[in-house]
Formats: sequence, structure tokens, C-alpha cells
Amino acid sequence: MSSYTKIRELLKAHGTPNREVYFDLENSGWVPREVVDAMLPYYNLVGYGHPSITHKVGWEALEAVYEAKEFIVSTIGAYSSEELVFTHSGTEANNLAVLGYLLKNRGKRGKVIVSAIEHLSVVFPAELASEMLGFKVQRVPVDLEGFVDPELLKLYVDKDTALVSVQMVNHEIGTKQNLKELVDVVKSVNPNTVFHTDAADAYGWVPIDVRKIGVDMMTLSSHKVHGPKGVGALYIRNGIEVESPLRGQLSVERLWPGVENVPAIAGFKKAAEMMFTNFDGRVAYVKALRDKLVNGIINAVPHVKVNGPLGDRRAPNNANISFLFIEGEALTVELSMNGIYVSSGSACTSRVLEPSHVLLAIGRKHEEAHGSILFKVSHYHKEEDVEYTLSTIPRAVGRLRTISPVRPYS
Repeated sequence: MSSYTKIRELLKAHGTPNREVYFDLENSGWVPREVVDAMLPYYNLVGYGHPSITHKVGWEALEAVYEAKEFIVSTIGAYSSEELVFTHSGTEANNLAVLGYLLKNRGKRGKVIVSAIEHLSVVFPAELASEMLGFKVQRVPVDLEGFVDPELLKLYVDKDTALVSVQMVNHEIGTKQNLKELVDVVKSVNPNTVFHTDAADAYGWVPIDVRKIGVDMMTLSSHKVHGPKGVGALYIRNGIEVESPLRGQLSVERLWPGVENVPAIAGFKKAAEMMFTNFDGRVAYVKALRDKLVNGIINAVPHVKVNGPLGDRRAPNNANISFLFIEGEALTVELSMNGIYVSSGSACTSRVLEPSHVLLAIGRKHEEAHGSILFKVSHYHKEEDVEYTLSTIPRAVGRLRTISPVRPYS
């Protein structure tokens, strides 16, 4: 039986739950009607041409690209739209930042520093640069809440450090790094070291000003702000030289050749506009929902551990909880049968039987990491969604612990 046949049978057996609550926004999510409406004209009415071609439909596409750039750079405090490059995902933006900068500086070689909890789209390009270009990669440890100690980071940086990459907000456990302090420490040791941050899970959720923070490159992703999949962006400070890992016909994006996904770019702009409307009120609402969810689980389910920090040191939309003595994958299926959609571990490791490298890095045991569930809360969620989830989880966990008991581990 093929995997596709199994999927069809699972969907048929699943049916349609009476209520559905989608908390798997780390992996992907729905796109609001307003964003879809902003995209639709660029498929067949205006701007459906190539934005680098000199005719009316090409100019319309080019205008959409530049309007999106101008708005997005205004939300991150950048100087100019020329400092933003559109890619087709946050993963591509991370690859462009890491590989692109190291390719440009391959003759110098040197050292690359990443945190122990970076997204794999940062870790893997760094390792590739080590194998192919001769750069040395070092992973700086984090504490039990996922924070990088500035004084420890300082010990890793030297005159040969080419690049440092530390996330602004961790994608799994929501840790909000004090990024300005980290940048200042790195620059105090070596002003020539370039500092990149993956801000895909920070954008739209925490205030960002690249000039105040001092980062040289920063990654953004559309689908993390309820925009469409198929578009990401990389901020590159003026003066930072990057070489594209891709080769192809030159286009509007000189560092990322290929036809720009103009409808998705227009959708990214609209989604960003919606995220930055009533920013403070939206963030406060989501944080209250998230806290209700986390506190409700802690109070109703025994033997759970919250992964990452609590309170304002954590992204307002993130909740990551380990349910001890059960497998997280089993719990995702159990909750799915009740219309609650979550993910186990990280999005990048959910198809392999390995624990999340992020959870291991903060000191979780393999069993604890395997039992982790990631919830991402949105301003589109209602209090009733959280209440339904809190009424369902204790029963689901209790049933799994009864039918498939795992012996307590020390």
C-alpha cells in the first residue's frame, strides 16, 4: 500500500470533526480572505508579467514588488527598499544569508558561529560551507530556557570570525534573545564580523528596528504572518556584500535569480499590513490566549513541562509543552481526531524518529523531547477555541497513558 493510499484512508476514517482548532501555525496556516483578495489581480488582471520586462504588464508587476519592499522595510526600520531581497521562502533567505556571505568571502575562510538552537536552514548551510569552503563552524550553547549568554558568546568570537547567526525568536520554544546585547558583544570583539538573525518567528510579534539592534542581515517569512507560502525576504544592510548560491538569468532580484512570485509578494505585503495594524492590542490579546492555554494545561494535566521561558521573555504566540510518558506523535493523532491540530517536536524533524535538537540543547531528555507538543496561537483564535482545547487535552492524554503506558523515567 502506497503512502498516498494510506493518507486517503486516514482522511476517510478521520471524517469531519464537529469543531476544528488549528494551532500548527509553525508549519503553515490559513491565509485570510483580505490577503487572498490582494493576490488575485496579479494572476490574470494586472502585473501578471515578468517584473524585469519593459512593457506595461511587467511594469505593473515591478510596481507591486517595490511597493511591497517599501512597506516591509518601513516595519523593520531599514533605510531603503534596496536593502530587501525577496526569495521564495524563509529557508531560502537563510541559505542566501549564510551561504551567500560565506561564498563572497570564501578566500578568507575563518569561523562561523551559530547558536545551538538555530533553525536547520541556518545550521545546514553553515555545515555545507564548512565542507566545501573550509569555514570552521562552532555552535554556542544555550541555557535551560534557550538564551545565549553574551559573555559566553564573547569567548567564541575572535579576529577570524566571519559570521554569527542567532535567531531573534526561536521557532520551537519562543525564546526572545536580547539581540542588541549579543550584537554589541560580537562587534566589540570584531567589528568586521557580520551578524545575521533569523527573525521569521519574530516579525509581526515583537518590535523590530534593524538600525537600533545593529544586525547586518535578517530573515523574514510570509507564511509566519498569515501570508501566502512561496515568499520570504532577506534584509541586507547597505555595504554588506553577498554572492548568490544560485545561478540563472538576472531578474529584479539580482541575488535570487528567477521569476519573482508577484502574487505572493503582494499577499505578503497585505498580511504584513494587517499584522502591524493595532500591533500592541493584537499582541496583548494573543498573549492572554496563550497564557490561558498554558496555565490551563499545567493545572489540568499532571506530569507536563513547559519548554522555554515564561512571560515576556517568550514570544506571545508560542507554547511548547512536553507531556511525559506518552509520544508526541500519538498525541497529535489523538487530538486531530478531535479537531485540534498541533505538531510534535519541530516542523523539520516531524517525519523522522529523532528528538528536536532545540529541546535537547536546553537539557530535555530524549523521552521528554519526544513527548513535546508545539502550539502557535493567533489573533484569529477565540477564547472558545482555547476552552475547547483545554477540555479535550486531559482526556486525550489520559487515554494514551492508559492504553500505552510508558514507565516513568528518572
